[in-house]
Amino acid sequence: MAANIIARFTAVPRRMPLMRWNRHNLYVPVASVASKQHPHTESKRYVYSRPHHFSTTPTILDENRSNNLPDKANVVIVGGGIIGASVAYHLSKLGVEDVILLERDKLTSGTTWHAAGLINTFGSLSSTSTSFRMYTKELFTSILKEETGIDPGFMPIGFIELACDEDRLQYYRRVAAFNRHCGVDVRELSPAEVLERFPHCETKDVLAGFYVPTDGRVDPHGATMAYAKGAKMWGTKIFEGSIVTGVTSTYSKSSIVPTVTGVALENGNTIETNVVVNCAGMWARQFGELCGVNIPNQAAEHYYLITEPIPGLDPLLPVIEDSSKYCYIRPEGGGLMLGLFEGSGAAWKVEGIDSKDSFIEIEPDWNRMSGYLEKAMERVPIVNETGLKKFFCGPESFTPDGMPIVGEAAELRNYYCAAGLNSLGILTSGGIGKLLAHWIKDGKAPNDIDITGIDIRRFQKAQSNPQYRRDRVGETLGNTYKLHYPDDSPKTCRGVKQSALHSKLQEKGAYFRDVSGWESPAWYHPNGLNPSRRQESFGRECWFPFWEKEHHQCRHNVALFDMSFMSKFLVTGNDAGTFLNYLSTANVDDKCGTITYTQWLNEGGRMEADLTVAKLKEDKFLVVASDTMHNQVLSHMRHRISRNDHVYVSDVTGTYAQLNLQGPKSRKLLQQLTSVDMDMLPFRSATEIDLGYARVWCMRITYVGELGYEVYIPVENASYCYDLIVERGESFGMAHAGLRALGSLRLEKGYRDFGHDMDNTDTLLECGLSFTCDFGKPVGFIGKDEVLKEKELSKSQGGLRRRMVNVLVSDPKPLLHHGEILWRNGRRVGDIRSASYGHTLGGAVGLSMVEDDCPITTSYITDGEWEIEIGKDSMFPCKVSLAPLYDAKNEKIRV
Repeated sequence: MAANIIARFTAVPRRMPLMRWNRHNLYVPVASVASKQHPHTESKRYVYSRPHHFSTTPTILDENRSNNLPDKANVVIVGGGIIGASVAYHLSKLGVEDVILLERDKLTSGTTWHAAGLINTFGSLSSTSTSFRMYTKELFTSILKEETGIDPGFMPIGFIELACDEDRLQYYRRVAAFNRHCGVDVRELSPAEVLERFPHCETKDVLAGFYVPTDGRVDPHGATMAYAKGAKMWGTKIFEGSIVTGVTSTYSKSSIVPTVTGVALENGNTIETNVVVNCAGMWARQFGELCGVNIPNQAAEHYYLITEPIPGLDPLLPVIEDSSKYCYIRPEGGGLMLGLFEGSGAAWKVEGIDSKDSFIEIEPDWNRMSGYLEKAMERVPIVNETGLKKFFCGPESFTPDGMPIVGEAAELRNYYCAAGLNSLGILTSGGIGKLLAHWIKDGKAPNDIDITGIDIRRFQKAQSNPQYRRDRVGETLGNTYKLHYPDDSPKTCRGVKQSALHSKLQEKGAYFRDVSGWESPAWYHPNGLNPSRRQESFGRECWFPFWEKEHHQCRHNVALFDMSFMSKFLVTGNDAGTFLNYLSTANVDDKCGTITYTQWLNEGGRMEADLTVAKLKEDKFLVVASDTMHNQVLSHMRHRISRNDHVYVSDVTGTYAQLNLQGPKSRKLLQQLTSVDMDMLPFRSATEIDLGYARVWCMRITYVGELGYEVYIPVENASYCYDLIVERGESFGMAHAGLRALGSLRLEKGYRDFGHDMDNTDTLLECGLSFTCDFGKPVGFIGKDEVLKEKELSKSQGGLRRRMVNVLVSDPKPLLHHGEILWRNGRRVGDIRSASYGHTLGGAVGLSMVEDDCPITTSYITDGEWEIEIGKDSMFPCKVSLAPLYDAKNEKIRV
């Protein structure tokens, strides 16, 4: 079959004329221009061309040329793809003055020009991504054309996602329920209804289609020009042919983090500026490296096939997406376009992309892609009877986790980024541009969009390593159409960060998963055998009983958790206590030998971090946060330390192993290992103790709702201490427990996790964490005034209109994963942010942020009829509570 596909191209030149969008969303040949050839990274070739025009969309750049560049600007946007144009549009519309956009060649000449332009609001369990998509579609539907007179070429022809196996059907039904909650009009179609809307679709194996009638496709070039025209109308100046070679910066008298001062140009000149915005697309990483900013995106090959015209084909057929066959399908130029996101992609130009390359085409890898083409053609058999016009391959930019890179860099003040869009740049352009524009204007992230999953600060420096990018980008591209099971974990770039106890845990039967690059046990095979997952599922997998046993062992006996991946920072200095106390809602600078659970807020009173601070000495503190918030917590401190402060921050994450001993027998176990009287260590104590021959820090605190301790061990003593604990633990029946058990235990207790069930859109009061506030501290805390205002507002209106609740499904059979919809009295009022199975409580558990137009009080909870929606027509009664569902009076943790 592969040979037949290739043979069908022999009737036409393999190097087809370059194709460009016209304003009617059809590809047309561009006049022949000179082309160059360069060696491809993997011994292939790529060619590129520089056309004089794209389409009939009018130019809007006639008066701005690179020789008219100003000496100063307020904001400099680097990159003229659709993202850069959107950021310029939204900044200008907000009234931000003196904005310029610098494009190294022509607008859209990076990856925007060859995008397929799909606009599908269905498909994501992320409220952030869904809101980006919905807002972008709104812009393309009418707003941009009405404002600028330029038609972005949006065609609301509809979009259908096919479910061709039972797991995909279950998954898409969950997604559909979540998307409806977000406001997407998604409808489930039968196979016959799919065929009715797309007669050329093979539906014999189709179980259902998920249809949004107002989704469709847009002209990427026309949309970019509409953004650019709008930006110019409100004052932005756009310059093509302007290559930026660096960013200048300086240190202020007070800050320890440098601040942007300007950009350097290829011609040797500089432009002074207050803000730089990196919208350089697949060049973003290279541009960031010029000033030390980490942006680990990587280009990969992306393919689509365009057929010859098909007689009688309706050009208004909907877009079809079939992840089981790795393809999307839509009308194109009288024929069909079959786009591919193969199961494992190929990196392109890992060593770097020349800044002067434009409108790049890569020679297709026929041997690698023929099998995927065969699968795609099975979905539309008419293609087998049609001439094949063009098999296109061009670069697209992907990130290590498949989420975009957005926000202000940790390394450099006033340096912002919007890049790494993972082939969703057109679809999310409006939302990302709006978000970043508000961020730049206000100097902080907007509080109406969860940015924790897209924050530029989430990445580690090693993720920019060439080998890491080469190996990970293929998996990221492959994840585009991969079915996302609840316990997915990356398969590439593993084994890099290991606990000092890794091999010992492996001997105990640990099944490791990726935790921010660390290898951490998810669960253990009880017989110490080599663990494996027989088959991924949305139901109970083979390890469910292992997890259940670990959970019960912690509740009734004692369990050991290796938590070495937790982010740990030693903060020292004469001003360390005052500094941390100002960051923290709680009083963390009270008695020595105390560990305190606290929140860090931003100046607007919204959540920034959820952590503990242990006061070890008057000038020595240990800050411990989750792995996912490592760089955010470090950045939060560094950006607020003054040069006049006697404060030093050291990352000691790898310096200490962390073993958590949790459960009612944990005290008795530790007592047999130390001379310290453990009965004399009250809840929240933090003290150094002897453990055999070693000295360790022992904190009495819990994240599972039982008597427990966190033991911080110097890595050189970790193996010895572990062996000591395990040997003595045998007499107590101590179990090893993994992250699955940690999750179910903490959710039964209602303990929060920032970045999962809490984010920057939430307030302390809404999350039920006002108990962490000490309003009487002389130093106060960041966000204090906003918290007090919210307390007064809540009092005046009879309670908060938005509150986090605990959820327990009454039926023990169904499982919760994430995104299921919570109903009260027949109305949607929230969705599940984090979920697990409560083995003690006997049902699935989760946390949800409930929002309504009346106060969320105890009577609101008790008087309501509550149900949880899990898939299609599957409503299950559930218990909802403001208080923890397990040990609400905290009796077990204070014994």
